[in-house]
Formats: sequence, structure tokens, C-alpha cells
Amino acid sequence: MELGDTGPAAGPGQAALGRGGLDFLQHTVGSLLSSYGWYILLAAVAIYLLIQKISQSLAAGPSSQPGAADAAVEREVVVRRQEALAAARLRMQEELNAQAERYKEKQRQLEEEKRRQKIAMWESMQEGKSYKGNLKLSQQEVESGASTSSAVPKSKPNKKPLRGGGYNPLSGEGGGTCSWRPGRRGPSAGG
Repeated sequence: MELGDTGPAAGPGQAALGRGGLDFLQHTVGSLLSSYGWYILLAAVAIYLLIQKISQSLAAGPSSQPGAADAAVEREVVVRRQEALAAARLRMQEELNAQAERYKEKQRQLEEEKRRQKIAMWESMQEGKSYKGNLKLSQQEVESGASTSSAVPKSKPNKKPLRGGGYNPLSGEGGGTCSWRPGRRGPSAGG
């Protein structure tokens, strides 16, 4: 190889440098891939996935503006639901207050009735009458809606004889075919 054979553009130093540089580059890349090949491959895959993710988010960016209108509609729906919930709670509270008022009124009526019964009992005791009979009578009048009177209903006389040839279940006499007798006393038999 002579100096004139390589041509006017390439000099003797450039050909040797190109050949040597190529060998050096090949040797360097080969040793780099043999030492860190798997790390480089994983880094390349991670970069590829990152680029895909960024491109998808950029593509979804302009379409998110119609989503803003959907979000405004959703806000209105949420506000309506909250207003309806508040109205329902208010109705329930008013209903509860009305029930409480009815209960208080009923309790006042019961207290008034008890007070009237105590007054009637006191008056009957002052007159020397039995307060229990008057109390029963006043309860019947309250139930029937009649006016209060001081008449005491008479009790029915008991027609059963207190003593005589009647049935006595403890003695075993009279009264039929069955009679009861107590068992014998003593330790119980058993296992």
C-alpha cells in the first residue's frame, strides 16, 4: 500500500484511525454488553413503558375537557341529593316533634285524671265513705263517659257456705272419688 493508492480524500492516518476506531468501538461495546447487558435491557424496557404512559396521558388530556362538563353535572346531582336528604331529615324531625307533643298532651291528661281521682278520694274520705268503692266507680264513669256520682255499687253476696258438709281437698273427705294423701316422709329412693 502506497500513499497514492488510497485516493485524494483519505489520508494514511485516517484509514488507520477508522480501522482502529472501529475495532476499539466494537471491543468497548462488546465488553459493556457482556458486563451490563441485562441492566441495559431492563432500562430500555422501562424507558419504553414510560414513553407509552406519557403518550397516553397526553392523548387523554384534550378529552378530559368534556369530562369537566360531566363533573359539573355530577356536582349538581350531588347537591340535589344532599338537598333532598336535608329535606327528608327536616320532615322526619317535624314528625318526631309532633309525636312528642301528642305524648306530652296524653301525659298531661293522665296527670289531670289522677289528680281528679285523688280529689274525689279525698272528698269521699271527708264524707266518711270508702274511697276504694268511689275510686272504682269513678274509673267506670271515666270509661263510660258518664258524670261522677257518689253511689257505690253493692257487691254480690258469697253463696258458698263457709262450713258444712262440703268438699275439703286436704282431708280427703267428700267431693268425689279422688282423694289426695301426702307421701311418706323419709329419704328419697333413687340412684
